[in-house]
Amino acid sequence: MTSGATEFSSSMGKVAPRELAVSGITRYEQLTAWTERDLLAIHGVGPKAVGILRAELAARGLRLREE
Repeated sequence: MTSGATEFSSSMGKVAPRELAVSGITRYEQLTAWTERDLLAIHGVGPKAVGILRAELAARGLRLREE
């Protein structure tokens, strides 16, 4: 299940996927260029959303960029 024009899980709610899209992030592969700190700096993206994104990335053999 996805949210709007992104491929992100609806388990993150509506705000985080929308705000990620506003920042130009609509696919999991794009997240590999971002650090956890970068994502948390986006309004509406909190620790719960980052945890979900980390799990989804791991399931795809991907991960966030290291700081």
